[in-house]
Amino acid sequence: MSKKLILRALTLALVLGLGLYYLLPTLLSSSGRRPEGVWAKILPAKTINLGLDLKGGIYLVMEIDLQVAVDNSFRRTADELRRRMTEADGISGFTLQSGPGAEATVEFEDPQAVEPTLELIDRQYPNLRLVRREAAKLTLGYTSEAEEETRDLTARQALETIRNRVDMFGVAEPDIRPQGRDRVVVQLPGLSNPQEAVELIGKTAVLEFKLVDDGPITAEQALKDGPPPGTEVLFERQLDPVTNIERRTPHLLRRQVMMTGDSLVDSRVMRGQMGEPQVNMTFDGRGAREFADITTRYKGRQLAIVLDGQVYSAPVIRSVIPDGEAYIEGSFTVEEARLLAVVLRAGALPAPVSVAEERTVGPSLGRDSIRQGLTAGLAGLALILAFMLAYYRWSGLVADLALVFNFPIILGALACFGATLTLPGIFGLVLTLAMAVDANVLIFERIREEIRAGKGPNGAVNGGFNRAFWTIFDSNLTTVLAAMVLYQFGTGPIRGFAVTLIIGIVSSMFTAIFGSRLFFDAALALRRVKRISI
Repeated sequence: MSKKLILRALTLALVLGLGLYYLLPTLLSSSGRRPEGVWAKILPAKTINLGLDLKGGIYLVMEIDLQVAVDNSFRRTADELRRRMTEADGISGFTLQSGPGAEATVEFEDPQAVEPTLELIDRQYPNLRLVRREAAKLTLGYTSEAEEETRDLTARQALETIRNRVDMFGVAEPDIRPQGRDRVVVQLPGLSNPQEAVELIGKTAVLEFKLVDDGPITAEQALKDGPPPGTEVLFERQLDPVTNIERRTPHLLRRQVMMTGDSLVDSRVMRGQMGEPQVNMTFDGRGAREFADITTRYKGRQLAIVLDGQVYSAPVIRSVIPDGEAYIEGSFTVEEARLLAVVLRAGALPAPVSVAEERTVGPSLGRDSIRQGLTAGLAGLALILAFMLAYYRWSGLVADLALVFNFPIILGALACFGATLTLPGIFGLVLTLAMAVDANVLIFERIREEIRAGKGPNGAVNGGFNRAFWTIFDSNLTTVLAAMVLYQFGTGPIRGFAVTLIIGIVSSMFTAIFGSRLFFDAALALRRVKRISI
C-alpha cells in the first residue's frame, strides 16, 4: 500500500476518532454517568444539549418599552443641562422642567439669558433640538438621531442584561435572541416555574440614591396635600418578622438622583448584625469617589436607597464612606435577597420589559419526540442500508460504511460546538442520511457510465469520482447557503435544524468523496480487480 493511501487512511481514522472523543461525554451523561478522575481532565466538558422542544421548559417573549428608555435618557440629559446652566456665566434666574415624553421647558426671568443658553446647547448638547422658542421660554427635545440611537442601544443593552441574568441564575443551555426591534425570545430548558423566570428577567433593577427631604413638610403631609416641587413620595416595605404583617412607610425624597447603580461591580448576600439578610454592594473607582463625595457633603442627612421606585433603606450618613462599600437592608427573605443580588450584579435593564408571550413545554413531549425521532431515524437508516447493499452490491457496502461513519462525525461536531439539539435538528439529521447516500449514488452511476464506455476498474473509479465531484459540490453548496439563511433569520428550533443540516452536509461530502474513494483505491491497490461489483 502506498504512503498516500496510508496517509488518507490515517486522516479518516483521525476524523472518526475526534468525533468519538467529543461524543463520549454526551454518551456518558445520557446514561447518568460523568467522567471521573483522569478521564474528567482528558475528556471535553461540552456535550450535546437538548432544546426546549425535547427537554421541556419555558418559552418567553419579552417586550421592551423603548419609549420609556428614550424618556428616561432625555430626563437625565435635562438634569445635566440644568447643572451646566447653573454653573455657566450669564445664565441665571431660570426654571427647567421635564414635561411628558422627551421634552423639557426652560423659563427665564431675564430674556437676555436665552442666547447664552442656546449657545451652551449648541456647543455641548448636539443631541438636543429646539422645538419652540418664545420670548423667555424654550421648549427642548431630542433629535431624531438621538432617539434612534437610544432605542438601538437600549435594545442591545436589554438583550445582554437578560442574557447575563439568566446565565448568573444558573439556567442550563438557555437560548436568548432578539425578535424584531423591541422583543427578546428567551427559551429556558429544564425550568418549570415561569413566575420565577419572569421575576428574574423582568425586574428593571434601577438602583438610585436619593436624599430624604429635610424640609418642614413631612411625608404624611405630602401624601395629603401633594409633595412640594422637586420632591416625591416613595414607600419602604417593612415586614414584621413575628406577625408577618407588611407595613409600608412613606418617605419624602428629593427627585434629584445623587448616584445610580451604573458603577456597581459586585453585589452579594451577607448577614447583618442581627442575622438578617442584607445585600452588600461594591462600586468601582468612579463610583467610590462619587459615594465618598456624597457622604462627605451630606453627612448627618438620610440617604435613601431606591430600587425600582421602592425604598429599601434610608440610613443616616454618620461618617464618610471612602471605600465604595454600601449595603441594602430591608424586610426580605434570604431568597429575595439572593434574587436582588443576582439582578444587581447582572446589571439594570435600561427599560421596563413585559411578557408578551409565555408557554410552558412539558418534558413528556420531549421524551416522546426523541423516541419517535430515533425510531424514524433507525427505520430510515435500515431501509437505506438494505437498498444500497441490494442495488449496488459490494459498492453498496462501501456506501453503507460511509453512511455509518457520518454519525460519530456529525454528533461529535455538535458536541464540540456545544450545540443544542432540537426536534427539527433530529429531522435534519435524518435528512442528512438521504443526502449522504445521494452523493454515493451520483458517484456510482458515473462509475457505471465509465464502465459502459469500456474503461477498466482504475479508469472507471477515477473518472466516476472526478466527474461527480463538481455536481455533488454545487448541489450541496446551494443547500448550505439556504441553511445559513435559515440559521441567520430563524428562531431556536429552525436554527437547530440549520446547524444539523450544515454539519451533516459537510460530513456527508467528506465520507462520500474522501471515505468511499479510500475504500475503492485500497481495494484496487491490494488485489487485482478485473470487475467492480456495482
